[in-house]
Amino acid sequence: MKDTIRQLIQQALANLTTAGVLPEGLSPAIQVENTKDKTHGDFASNIAMMLAKPAGMKPRDLAEQLIAALPADAAISKVEIAGPGFLNFYQDNQALAQRLEVALADAALNVRKVGPTQRVVVDLSAPNLAKEMHVGHLRSTIIGDGVARVLEFLGDEVIRQNHVGDWGTQFGMLLAYMQENPAAADSELSDLENFYRAAKKRFDESPEFAERARELVVQLQAGDAECLRLWTRFNDISLSHCQALYDRLGVKLSMADVKGESAYNDDLANVVADLKAKGLLSESDGAQCVFMDEFKNAEGNPLPLIVQKAGGGYLYATTDLAATRYRANVLKADRALYFVDQRQALHFQMVFSAARLAGFVPASMQLEHMGFGTMNGADGRPFKTRDGGTVKLVDLINEAEERAYSLVKSKNPELDEAELRQIANAVGVSAVKYADLSKHRASDYSFNFELMLSFEGNTAPYLLYAYTRVASVFRKLGKDFSEVDGQIRLEAPQEIDLATKLAQFGEVLNNVADKGTPHILCAYLYDLAGLFSSFYEHCPILSADDQATQQSRLRLAALSGRTLKQGLELLGLHTLERM
Repeated sequence: MKDTIRQLIQQALANLTTAGVLPEGLSPAIQVENTKDKTHGDFASNIAMMLAKPAGMKPRDLAEQLIAALPADAAISKVEIAGPGFLNFYQDNQALAQRLEVALADAALNVRKVGPTQRVVVDLSAPNLAKEMHVGHLRSTIIGDGVARVLEFLGDEVIRQNHVGDWGTQFGMLLAYMQENPAAADSELSDLENFYRAAKKRFDESPEFAERARELVVQLQAGDAECLRLWTRFNDISLSHCQALYDRLGVKLSMADVKGESAYNDDLANVVADLKAKGLLSESDGAQCVFMDEFKNAEGNPLPLIVQKAGGGYLYATTDLAATRYRANVLKADRALYFVDQRQALHFQMVFSAARLAGFVPASMQLEHMGFGTMNGADGRPFKTRDGGTVKLVDLINEAEERAYSLVKSKNPELDEAELRQIANAVGVSAVKYADLSKHRASDYSFNFELMLSFEGNTAPYLLYAYTRVASVFRKLGKDFSEVDGQIRLEAPQEIDLATKLAQFGEVLNNVADKGTPHILCAYLYDLAGLFSSFYEHCPILSADDQATQQSRLRLAALSGRTLKQGLELLGLHTLERM
């Protein structure tokens, strides 16, 4: 509809230009927005106020001319002027109903991507394999997963890249401990956190152990076969821990998506050499750095992007630069999205700028850091255990499922144990994920089990329950969503409001794909659930006055159910037929 209105306004502008009302050469960006108050129509544009000055007219006078010059369109019932000169467009209910019929008949709900499809690399999760995944990895994993799912649904080719930390000096310490305790390694590696602590304790207490650890790092980097064997074994075990969590979270990540830091080792020397050949390197205190004019500190001095330490070692920047050109040259990406902590914003700005200066990526390739805030406890500080330690992600999931189990059992004591567990697992994991996804990713948020498991407000249980209400209507009829005849008729205000919201699904998904912000989809689904609830209460479905009305309302309910289900699945939430 917004595209239709923009085209109508464009035609009106052309007509007024031809008539001499508007000067030649105007090419404004025509903005069309959803109205907040339906008494002001469904869509509004400020085009008359934008062009009033170049036209030498009062905004309301120009608005009148624009309305007169607008071509007629069956999708628009009327256009009015509001306030200082807004154009308010009212959509025709019959045309709206027809749009919903098209969505009902389409497997993808008639959702299409605005603009050409792309090949998109999504960099997400990226745990350090030396330790178990903790709550700090949750946001990168599930926000990245949600956006990747939306991109795929819109038709983009998505390549997930799990840039795990599988290299560095800490691995020498871990390999030394594995060598020292070969028999215990298998059992101890089942708890990576304890294994790491034990290795660190040995490193701190024994100079001989610390020296051997440093030697093993050198041997590992030189490609020693035994070191590589131990390193591979450690990584395989660590990755299996990660995969178990991805599976429990319902995240679309597999071993095949892992492309760790170590994968770029062979290219790091080339990265430095190529930067040097481009004249981009400068030496600073023995280190090789890239200085760029746009990056300065508070005193106005240039900030260095260090790509090689004085001792010859490489840094994250070197690996990230190697990754940009791999994603450009090998993966042939049109766009690369990095779901990494907001505190790394400056690092990625500098890496992206250096990559462009060096020609590692083409000018057409989009490089975007999708930064996110921290998950905090009730005290507003980063989420920790009671003793101040890092909260393991597995412990968080376990507690969420147990709390959900108690909640579901209290509401449905008649359910058998297997079904209770199935519902509790879906509700618990969904609650944790949705509480995160429903916040703007750039914001910090406070973790609160009581709020996220509530059946009231913008929560996963509320939305999952809203879907089961739709499903229950069709279960009573013994029908599937697709088994409803008739045509949608929009008469009651609640029907029109619900229909208007359903028609916005494609716009919402394109917005999420463009900005990398799943909270937009969460807000939409919450609004949709509320509008369906109002429709359900005010517009009887099974006890409708006549069959045509019942069929119409069933079709509206079916589209609501399919939209809720699809939206929740795009967020990575598992829907339930009953709770």
